[in-house]
Amino acid sequence: MIQPPQPGDRIGRYRVDSLVKAGGMASIYRGTEVVSGSTVAIKIPRPELEADTLFFDRFHREAAIGRKLDHPGVVKVLPAEDDPRVCMVMEWVEGRPLRNLLDEQRRLSPERARRIALRICDALGYIHGHGVAHRDLKPDNIMVDDQDRIKLIDFGVAREVGARRLTFAKLTKSMGTPDYISPEQVKGKRGDARSDLYAMGVIFYEMLTGEVPFRSPNPLVAMNQRLIFRRPPASEVEGEIPPPYREIIRRALEREPGRRYPSARHFAHDLEHPEEVEASCSPSAAAETRPPAAAPKLTLAYLALALIPVAIFALLLIVASHQQ
Repeated sequence: MIQPPQPGDRIGRYRVDSLVKAGGMASIYRGTEVVSGSTVAIKIPRPELEADTLFFDRFHREAAIGRKLDHPGVVKVLPAEDDPRVCMVMEWVEGRPLRNLLDEQRRLSPERARRIALRICDALGYIHGHGVAHRDLKPDNIMVDDQDRIKLIDFGVAREVGARRLTFAKLTKSMGTPDYISPEQVKGKRGDARSDLYAMGVIFYEMLTGEVPFRSPNPLVAMNQRLIFRRPPASEVEGEIPPPYREIIRRALEREPGRRYPSARHFAHDLEHPEEVEASCSPSAAAETRPPAAAPKLTLAYLALALIPVAIFALLLIVASHQQ
């Protein structure tokens, strides 16, 4: 078993300087490119995961996707090093996760939320244009600097168009995070660009309100809610949100993927031109503000049907936890 690096160790042309983050599936080290002196981040899996072929498949996929992407809003993965350790070297990203910013300030001003959302949409438009869906978009995976510039990080469950289907054992690693997961992913379907746009809608909602649309101490209950109930309108949480932003949220959080924004570019257009956004007067849009008026027995039937994919999701989580 290869031991974790120590400060001063070399990995190819990079020197390890210090441990930044330990725990999880991998550790992050701060390093230096010895010729140029530039700062890098070095991601190294935990030694005990060396024999986990499923994890390393995911790790190598993340590295391969990162090396093909080159955009200011996406963390850049640098060329692989000839080293016995399995590692990933990335550009060093200044700033902090959007999650930390939201934990500190709870909600952002509408203008700042719009500015950050526009930059996320720009990065999403780029990766989607290159055939990549992130599939785990959330505030933890978005770095924000002091000028509100962003970088998407952690493409561990990202998927390229045409990539092979994940096996049963790997399915739980592809479904995203409960608060931001799309309805189709809850049902066990493969996430795609439209799933990223759903997550973007949740993030925009959270930046404006300080809360996620579906909340529960039990994540499985929260996931099931998006299959059964209409989301609460943002105006119920924060009445000062401009009506165009409420309509943008509604369009992004449509349960059916085909009814969402067709692309990140369309999402960004409405953010750039909120004066052009008109609230829909369709019955389905009006119904967003209230639960479906179904008879109790029919509601229970819908609830039972919707619980099936959530139960499957729970089973997969249990299987995955025993494999770790």
